[in-house]
Amino acid sequence: MKYVLLGKTGLQVSRICLGMMSFGNPTVSKWTLDLDASRPIIEKAIDLGINFFDTANVYSAGRSEEITGEVLKGYRDDIVFATKVYFPLQGFKLTPTPKPNTSGLSRYHIKHAVEDSLKRLQTDHIDLYQIHRLDPNLPIEEILRSLNLLIQEGKVIHIGGSSMFAWQFAKSLWKAETLNLEPFSTMQNHYNLVYREEEREMIPLCQDQNIGIIPWSPLGRGFLTGKYKRNTENESQRIKYDSYLKTRYFRSEDFDVVDAICEISTTKGVTPAQIALAWLFSKPYITAPIVGVTKMEHLEQAVEALDIQLSSDEINQLEEPYKPHPIIGHS
Repeated sequence: MKYVLLGKTGLQVSRICLGMMSFGNPTVSKWTLDLDASRPIIEKAIDLGINFFDTANVYSAGRSEEITGEVLKGYRDDIVFATKVYFPLQGFKLTPTPKPNTSGLSRYHIKHAVEDSLKRLQTDHIDLYQIHRLDPNLPIEEILRSLNLLIQEGKVIHIGGSSMFAWQFAKSLWKAETLNLEPFSTMQNHYNLVYREEEREMIPLCQDQNIGIIPWSPLGRGFLTGKYKRNTENESQRIKYDSYLKTRYFRSEDFDVVDAICEISTTKGVTPAQIALAWLFSKPYITAPIVGVTKMEHLEQAVEALDIQLSSDEINQLEEPYKPHPIIGHS
């Protein structure tokens, strides 16, 4: 395993962050794994040197955090816990309207959410507490003050942002500096070979400010694994029950990118997923992509991808088919 500094935090994290969204309650999310099925994969991640684990209170309505805490409680001193707050436990979509004060980033909701996350994770502190989205109903200084209070109380060590516009993130950094508050140390943004809009402004901003970049959906919710075919009725548990998968990808130009991935993977004798990850690892500004897996071999292959070297010609071949996309994932 390779390790890298997480922005300016001083934390050393594995080059791969294991995304815990795949572990939870199969009755809530049909493609997730229960505790018994999750445990050997998570423990294998530890054996492979992964020390960075990212979950959220909303995943499987809290069950993901519970599994994370249960399996990793014996390793707590050696790992970095990251979780998130914003969405109601009923799910990502804010319609129908959730009960009052059960979503968003009000101090009231953050206080209750962090206490619940700490209990589910079976820990007395969270190493990286992230806002899952930006609350449009609150000024950024109020959000930062609420999060800084958690740092002062010792419940949170570092705070991080997630998908938003670069100007919003820049404003948060400026507000933190002018108000003498702890700023966001990381950006968890949507970034992969079929969604590269972050290269325009967010990534250059993070590079300039030494912000740790930990992209979500590095494999496009499985789209970049090559298992979905052009002009074919595609079936999988994920596509049946994940409404975001089909709406975010599956454009003709997205399949052009997948074709390039598959061609290079065949030449190198590796999987398409490994090529998609190797492309991310080739970018020096990426700290650790958040990789979700449901099978042991997928975890092992992700770690093996760290050693795959792509030539400049291969990188150009992967990037050339890309076409600009509308902003995806900010809400």
